[in-house]
This record gives sequence, C-alpha cells and structure tokens, in this order.
Amino acid sequence: MATTAPARELPRPPRGLPLIGRSLEYARDPMAMFRKQYETYGPVSPISMVGSDRWVMLLGPDACEVALRNADKAFANGPAWTYLVGPFFGRGLMFLDFEEHHLHRRIMQQAFTRDRLASYTGAMHPAITAGLATWEPRPGFQAYWALKQLTLDIATNTFMGGAEHTTPEEMERVNRSFIACVQAAAAIVRHDLPFTRWHRGMQGRRHLEEFLRGYLPSRRAEARDDLFSVLCHIESEDGERFSDDDVVNHMVFLMMAAHDTSTITLSSMIQFLGQHPQWQQRCRSEAEELAGRLGGGDPTLADLEGLTSIDLVMKESLRLRAPVPIVLRQTVKDTVVLGTRIPAGTYATVGLQFSHLMPEHWTDPDTFDPERFSPERREDRSHRYAWAPFGGGVHKCLGMYFAGAEVTALMYHLLLDFDWSVDPAYVAPMNNHSLPFPKDGQPVDLRRR
Repeated sequence: MATTAPARELPRPPRGLPLIGRSLEYARDPMAMFRKQYETYGPVSPISMVGSDRWVMLLGPDACEVALRNADKAFANGPAWTYLVGPFFGRGLMFLDFEEHHLHRRIMQQAFTRDRLASYTGAMHPAITAGLATWEPRPGFQAYWALKQLTLDIATNTFMGGAEHTTPEEMERVNRSFIACVQAAAAIVRHDLPFTRWHRGMQGRRHLEEFLRGYLPSRRAEARDDLFSVLCHIESEDGERFSDDDVVNHMVFLMMAAHDTSTITLSSMIQFLGQHPQWQQRCRSEAEELAGRLGGGDPTLADLEGLTSIDLVMKESLRLRAPVPIVLRQTVKDTVVLGTRIPAGTYATVGLQFSHLMPEHWTDPDTFDPERFSPERREDRSHRYAWAPFGGGVHKCLGMYFAGAEVTALMYHLLLDFDWSVDPAYVAPMNNHSLPFPKDGQPVDLRRR
C-alpha cells in the first residue's frame, strides 16, 4: 500500500540584521534575493524579515498557487497586511478574510459590474485630457511623477465625481498623504513617534479620513455614478450595506490601489515603448485608427478593449515589472506547502514577480516581447499562476478590469498627443522599500505631436 512521505520541517532562516532581518537585501534587488532563495532552498524557503524570523518565502507558480487558492483556509490576509500597513489601509477589502471578506466582496461587486465600468470609463476622459494638456514636454521629462498626479486626478474624478470643494493644493496634500501611507510599510520604528516614517503615515491616514468624511454626507444624500456614491448606496441581494466607516476604509484603499499601481504600470509602458519605437508606432497607429472612426469622440469601454497592441504591451509590462511584486499572508493553522510543513503564525511572502521571470515558463524572460501574450503563443498559459499580477483565488483584485480600462484610456490619449524616446540602455533604478517606483522619476524625452 502506498504511503505518503512525511512533510519536511522548514529549516532555520539564514541570519539577517537585527530587527530588520534581510529586508535591506530585498530592497536592494528583490529578484536577486528571490533567485538566491530559490537556488538554495527551492520553492519553499525560510527567511527573516522586519520584526520576526517566522517568515517563509513561496516562489514559483506551484507554491504561489497553494497560498492563493488557499484550499485548506490556512492562509489569512488580514494579520499579515495589518502588521505591515494596517494603521494606514486597514479594513480595506485586502485586509479581510473568510466570511467577512466574502460579505464585503459580495457587496462591492455591485460597484464593478460591466455597466458601472463603462460609466467610470466615460468619466475618465475629461480628467485625462485636462491633465495631459498641462504637461510641458522636454528632454528628461519625469514621467512617473507626472503620471502619479494624473492618475490621482483620474481616481478623484472617477471615484468621487470630482472633489468639488477641493483646491489643487489640497489634492497635492492628498497625494503626499497616500505616498506617506505606502512608504510607511518600510518603517523600522513601527510606532507613532515624531520624525519617523510611521508617524508620517499616521498623519497621512488621518488626513485622508478627514478628506473623505467631508464628502460623505453629500454622497449619502444623493445616488450618483461615481464610486464613492455607489459604495454609499449599493447593497447585496440580501440587503446588506456598508457603514460609513466601511465606505471610508474601502475608499482609502481603493484610491491608493487605483492610482499607485496604475502609475507604475503606465510608467513601465512608457519606458518600454520609448525603448522599442516599433511597438510605440504600432500602438499609436491602432489608437489613430480608432480616433478616426470616432470622429473626435471619446472611446467607450468596448472601444478600448479593441486596442489589442496596447493590451499586449500592458500585459508584458505587468510581467516584467509587477506593480505588486509580492503579496503577504499569515498561516492561521499548521499547513503543508509542496511537502514542507509551515507552522501556524508564520508570515508568508508570496513572490508573484519571480514566477513572471522563470525561464521554465517564459521564452527569454528578461526580454520585452509583448507577442508572447498573442493568441498564437499565449506563454502565460504555461501555468495558471505563471502570470498573476492581480493575485489569485478569492482575493484576486476586484478592480483589475477597471485598472485595465484606466491604463488603456490614458495610453490611448498619450499616444495621440505625444511621442517619446528612452535610451535603450536605460535601466530604471527602482525603490523597492514598499510598492516599487523609479527613484529618478522615470525620465523620457517627450515631444508634443
């Protein structure tokens, strides 16, 4: 009779620095760290990170699938993300688990139906065209920071129907508040003490709550098409609705996710298109053909979905530079991953980015090659989790189709209004302390057409 081999125990992690473990090694070069871990231990490896040596790293699509599908309900989002950035984005959908997560997701799905996505898409265009009109093309134009402000304006316009009582100076403060909250994830001192990253994040969260609560009464009073108003009024089939606190918590998280992740995706696309002019022209020709058919009107959601070349570039950019390169979990009970026992209470780093660059699943994985996603090749089908920039399982990003529409709409207008170039030898110097971004602001030589 066949017997099941006993699970092996997780080895002790290699020694890291006091308090921060190997966090600085990750910040310097995540992929180098991933490769070292994978070559040394395989897909399930021990590691010490900020505040604890009870961490495990899951690498490769097989290991990622176990955590993301979570068939035995051993992995929880809330405890892991709460430890990292709980005071800033806590009670957002990503922080909820099991039945509570299912309830909130069931309600929130009503805000991301096809009809609502089409409505949000229509509301994006005025913010995009107004924002791009203010850009001042020049050599060395810092695309990342310009995009970050523009995507926040889009989120404000789409999610809030415009912040009608807010000045540009106030929106700049809102942007700084989001940055402070995201950057607090890398804090070594994790207490609200003056002059620390954590303190700046706490100040940012307080400001974001104050900002959103100022608009809450008007959005409760009138059902409108913006996401803020929708969250105030939607309900599940059983009549369940969000409280005021729920609405604010979800808005803080959604606005961060909508503009931070879209910004790095667009920034990456601009870099790669600047370094591969044949692809830039291919995407522009597609956009110009659509613009000619529309006769000056704005594209609908269905129109944007027909821009196949831009979609290929977006998918390849998400592969090469995932906006969220890792996701976190914590085990709430003992579990086994690919033959290795992981004790309850262990933090898990699920390395999505590593899977995107494994030669076992991708041809020349470090090469920019959007055609790998074409119907004839579909390299992403080599494994269900070989390409997972939006996560997977019950926590797969609910806003992924909104993000795709936003990125495609902005790229459509950008290609019509500008052309640009980037040195083929340029390598973006990434800040990886929290969500990745180019430390040099992503310079491009930008020209208005």
